[in-house]
Amino acid sequence: MSFEAWTVFALFWVLFVTSPGPNAVNCIQNGMTFGFFRSLWGVLGILTQALLFLVLSAAGITALIAASPTGFLIAKIVGAGFLIFTGIRNWIAARKPLAGASPANGRSIYGRAFMVATINPKSVAGYLAAFSQFVQPDVPIMAQMSAIVPTALTITALSYCGYTALGAFLGRLALGAVGNLIVRRVLALCFVVYGVLLGASALPGRG
Repeated sequence: MSFEAWTVFALFWVLFVTSPGPNAVNCIQNGMTFGFFRSLWGVLGILTQALLFLVLSAAGITALIAASPTGFLIAKIVGAGFLIFTGIRNWIAARKPLAGASPANGRSIYGRAFMVATINPKSVAGYLAAFSQFVQPDVPIMAQMSAIVPTALTITALSYCGYTALGAFLGRLALGAVGNLIVRRVLALCFVVYGVLLGASALPGRG
């Protein structure tokens, strides 16, 4: 991969992972609820999904998924349901004060972040776009992966660590009970909205 191609890929990836979406909302919510360092388990979950999808994209699997209308439709419906469920659960939990929130172990934070990242079919589209646009067929794939994977994972980690830090900062602010409830319910509502939009895109003639 030439320096010019790498630069274009890096800029694309910055836009891809910094655009607000379910991952960003989950990181902010984790940061508010569990603090920055414990919430890094969530960033690790996203990085695991990113590495998995990069490998699958290199193997051509994401192209097969995107080309299967039935498989992609099922993924959209499952993803929409999971996001809506997460939003409703977080809406209900928002009434609990942060100090009294049930402590979560790293495994649960990691697992939820991995699920949120994985069930979004837009991830498949994004990784497919990255490989279809930036991978050169006349250059050995491993040579290109040696540049793509570290770049993608580094940018992904920096982006979601930033969202997690934002959440931790909001959690430390003296928002008061009402302010805290509003912020956490806005974040919960974002999950529901993302889920509804994803479900709507699965309707016939949409998406």
